[in-house]
Order: sequence, then C-alpha cells, then structure tokens
Amino acid sequence: MAEYKDNSPWHRTPIVNNYLSYFRIRPIKAEADDPVYKIEAQYTHRPDLLAYDIYHDAKLWWVFAQRNMDVITDPIYDFIPGVEIYLPKKVNIKESLGI
Repeated sequence: MAEYKDNSPWHRTPIVNNYLSYFRIRPIKAEADDPVYKIEAQYTHRPDLLAYDIYHDAKLWWVFAQRNMDVITDPIYDFIPGVEIYLPKKVNIKESLGI
C-alpha cells in the first residue's frame, strides 16, 4: 500500500481498498504579512520550480494553490506571469504540515 510523505498534498487522504479516497485538504497557515509575489515568466506553469527556489523542495508546489485559493483554481495552468500570489512562510509550512 502506498504512503504519501509529509510534503505531499495527499498525505492526509485515506487509502481504502488500495484506492485513494476523497481528497482531504491540508490547510496552510496564512498570515497578513505573507509576502506578495508576482509570478515571473520563468515560472509559467511551473510552481515546482518556484517551490524549489524558495523552499528548496519542488514537492511543495501545491502550497501556492492552497494558500491562494481565491486566485489559483488550477495549480498548473493558472500559474502564469503577472498573477500576484501570497507566498506562505517556510516556518508556517513546516508547522502546518508537521515537518
């Protein structure tokens, strides 16, 4: 049976009869002073590259969509130049995910 690591968006989603059950959202703590970032062209459709550059872990690509649900509906195709998003602080990610 597969197990998802702490940095996976599916870590809390149960596996039933070898199938992934309904997705359980992993909330990321938001703070009023989270930095605002305007997505640059080099990160078009590549939140994994931005996650690697900021957090040194490309597997945290999904935290941008989780923190910016009002802006990003599709975590890949809505990740386009000029879109302004909040960047969760690394300490909040670690606290929220328990890593």
